[in-house]
Amino acid sequence: MTVACPFCTLPSERIVGENSHAFWIYDGFPVSPKHALIIPKRHVPSLFETADDERAALWQLLFIAKQVIGQSKAPDGFNIGINDGYAAGQTVPHLHIHLIPRYGGDQDDPRGGIRKIFPEKADYWSPVD
Repeated sequence: MTVACPFCTLPSERIVGENSHAFWIYDGFPVSPKHALIIPKRHVPSLFETADDERAALWQLLFIAKQVIGQSKAPDGFNIGINDGYAAGQTVPHLHIHLIPRYGGDQDDPRGGIRKIFPEKADYWSPVD
């Protein structure tokens, strides 16, 4: 049984913004308020399989989404990430870029950011005994 891609079958009312090659939405399972996803219109699993014009469209929308989120929630920072491939944690095999707003105090110690996918390697600034 083939499972339909949730991004290829997304209801149009979920789309916040778009351009010729991509669109953006708010994540259905956000890790912070206004967590957004920037998604190519073409079903492509990897950033490395996109064409130049698709990548340009994705980055254009990333900056637009950042501006919109910044005006509504005033985050103190952002994490930007792509899980590219099963081993990297990709669960939907359609490329999507996470734009995750960060707010002061949302973690006790946010240092290390995306490096915390390997917690034992995240704290590179502390001396090793």
